[in-house]
Amino acid sequence: MAIILFDDNAHHSLLPLTYTRPVADLRIGIMTIAEKWAKYLNSEYSFHTLDYLQAKFPVKIEADNIFINGSVCPDEGLLEAIDKLQVGQALKYNELLIAVRLNETDAKAFNYQAEFGDLVAYTNLFVALKYPEDIFRKNDIELRKDFKLLTNGRASAAVSTTNTIIGNDFFAEEGAVAECSTFNTTNGPIYLSANTEVWEGTHIRGPFAICEHSQVKMGTKIYGATTVGPYSRVGGEINNAVIWGYSSKGHEGYLGNSVMGEWCNIGADSNNSNLKNNYAEVKLWDYTTTRFRKTGLQFCGLIMADHAKCGINTMFNTGTVVGVSANVFGAGFPNNFVPDFSWGGAQGFEVYAFNKMLETTQRVFDRREHRAFNEVEQNLLKAVFEQTEEYRQIFM
Repeated sequence: MAIILFDDNAHHSLLPLTYTRPVADLRIGIMTIAEKWAKYLNSEYSFHTLDYLQAKFPVKIEADNIFINGSVCPDEGLLEAIDKLQVGQALKYNELLIAVRLNETDAKAFNYQAEFGDLVAYTNLFVALKYPEDIFRKNDIELRKDFKLLTNGRASAAVSTTNTIIGNDFFAEEGAVAECSTFNTTNGPIYLSANTEVWEGTHIRGPFAICEHSQVKMGTKIYGATTVGPYSRVGGEINNAVIWGYSSKGHEGYLGNSVMGEWCNIGADSNNSNLKNNYAEVKLWDYTTTRFRKTGLQFCGLIMADHAKCGINTMFNTGTVVGVSANVFGAGFPNNFVPDFSWGGAQGFEVYAFNKMLETTQRVFDRREHRAFNEVEQNLLKAVFEQTEEYRQIFM
């Protein structure tokens, strides 16, 4: 049976984070949503997504197929309900399509907006993503679920006795290294993936996870619920942030109530505000309406899409959205929305020339021997560059 994770309207409402990936490739908790389903179902998966993304995230259809909404995070109740679906049946929560089981012919014509005649109602609560801020807002829930899923029935590898571990919900995979650091699990679990390093003088409060081949630098302070993705390096002060793979926040400075995409870099002594001076509700730029949307949150920091970067001493205002491949630098606060492929700061922005962006991205990829900046990656970014032209016209 093929497991196919499909995109619905959430792919648009989660922009700019989903310009470069299907929704199920978003990381929340310890794993991506796709990796969670693979773990629960003990199965491989593929994606049903927008055409320009399919070259990197292809769909694989078989005789029997389960389509699962990529914005939905799995749990035992959902697993049981999906397992009971017969061919032709669809599982829905109110108007949200959660899953549908289809034969090969119907799978090739799948459309999430289609009418499915044989409906099964699902009434339990579950975690689903709609907006970018949902990722840090619901990270606590998913960290705890993933920790239990990955560690159940297993014993942690030993770490150095120079560390102080408070509480019992601490787990280190083989190859994880930590020295002279404090891990407080009384408020949530702490998970160290294989081949990770926590350097001396670090203080971490759970829930927290660091994914493979990542490092926490000396003297870092981390508060839950925080995730550091694979091949990343962090330092300074971090609170309730989700940092995806191949990204760096390696120096002093604050990052809080935020999401940071892949291949991003935050310069030394850069900070984001996560609380307005008047304690008012935070608004975020919404690509679906081309205006700022109320989040209902008092604490909301930075949403930074893939390949975005900022120079040293950058100051991000409360509720700032930075688009794909934006490059931010200079004194003062830049606008609360930095368009994709823009270059500049508080004094103004210009278009980040596509060929110049490709040169930078090539250099960044060259630092990772196991990742190639190939034609598929380049074509994907070209498609995003073309799609985001309208937003650059508004703000430049």
